[in-house]
Amino acid sequence: MNPFERTEQLIGAEAFTCLQQSRVILFGTGGVGSWCAEALVRSGIGHITIVDSDVVESSNLNRQLPALSSTIGRPKVEVLKERFLDINPLLDITALQERYTKGADFSLPQYDVIIDAIDSLSDKISLLSEASKAPGEVFSSMGAGRKITAGNIQVAEFWEVKGCPLAAAMRKKMRREGITTGKPVTCVFDDEVLPRQGTLVHITAMFGLTLAGLVIQHIAGKSL
Repeated sequence: MNPFERTEQLIGAEAFTCLQQSRVILFGTGGVGSWCAEALVRSGIGHITIVDSDVVESSNLNRQLPALSSTIGRPKVEVLKERFLDINPLLDITALQERYTKGADFSLPQYDVIIDAIDSLSDKISLLSEASKAPGEVFSSMGAGRKITAGNIQVAEFWEVKGCPLAAAMRKKMRREGITTGKPVTCVFDDEVLPRQGTLVHITAMFGLTLAGLVIQHIAGKSL
């Protein structure tokens, strides 16, 4: 049985081989990152590293893939690793219960794709700055909170993102501190900003699935 038969039928054997051979690292396995990682695994990515220091909390139940009543208190990356190996037992997966901070060494140059799905503004800036110096392609999620309208998700280069408070705050801090990105960073964003705080699963999942789609198109598109 080939669990990826339908994927290979659609994109072809050469493109599917590219997916299986690609090395991806994803930072943040919350409402956006967990769904992104799941889509990548189900699409046939063969080598993935997931990084997140958090454990599952009850407040995650409304939107995060690893969050169940039975997984509360467990590391998110640990729960996801078990799930992903159940999907694809041959998957090469590394689960790191760590946080990306300035100066952290995750050997980014070894990856073909680097995905940012973390929340902390300062850590996010540091990651994008370092990731853009590595040879791999960089993808990032901007803020997914305070949104409810489906179908409003957009894609743009980081410096061209419009209407996202997180992106605006990041760029302001980066300009003030003289931090740049060494190459284009493809971002998923949504310019809807509701007055109340909160997050909904259909928005975070759509952010994550859009990110995964961009990654798959980038990798497979080379041989389509």
